[in-house]
Amino acid sequence: MIGLGYEENPGLAARPDGRQPKRTKAQNLLLRLDQREREALRFAHDFRVPFDNNLCERDLRMVKLQQKISGCWRTTQGAERFLGIRSYLATARKQGQRPIEVLTRLASGQPWLPAPAPG
Repeated sequence: MIGLGYEENPGLAARPDGRQPKRTKAQNLLLRLDQREREALRFAHDFRVPFDNNLCERDLRMVKLQQKISGCWRTTQGAERFLGIRSYLATARKQGQRPIEVLTRLASGQPWLPAPAPG
């Protein structure tokens, strides 16, 4: 399939002056899939990996809603705190933890830490 992609998207060779030519979105995707084939197909071998990225998109939805309602963040520090807590809770949920328990442990000085990624 990658070979067909290269046939359909010629012009990926470097120019004579050594600079890279400007690529289309299709060419960038083709190169990324070719160079990272193992990561792109990980879901087919490791069934813990979801097929799509809808979970990531759902995590971002609240942030976009907050921006839409407020229009902006008052301070950079406030935005960083909000996003840090959102990220912590999203990770906890994905690891099967209850958000209220995780926040309670955090407030008592015994933060929950996620399991290390499989290596």
